[in-house]
Amino acid sequence: MPDDVRELPARNADGLSRFLGGSPAMVLVRLVLLSLLVGVVLAAIGLDPWNIVESVRRLAEWLWNLGFDAISGLWRYFLLGAVIVIPLWFISRLFNASRPH
Repeated sequence: MPDDVRELPARNADGLSRFLGGSPAMVLVRLVLLSLLVGVVLAAIGLDPWNIVESVRRLAEWLWNLGFDAISGLWRYFLLGAVIVIPLWFISRLFNASRPH
């Protein structure tokens, strides 16, 4: 038997990891951290995850008046970032999964 024989990983785990872009636990950690970061940035410009339309209106008003609307709380930052990060991540994974390798 040749020395360069490699064992193949399980098909389901390999397919899931390929779809997610890494191990599920590490992808979850990265998504949580990225959601928090994006949430802090979006909250700094006045967006609110509970009422996006009103937040966009307030953002336009804020830009008009050059004011500042601070939002506190780690949970709100996470939700706000997750509204953007998770759908974009999922869409990118769907497009990458449909491409032939």
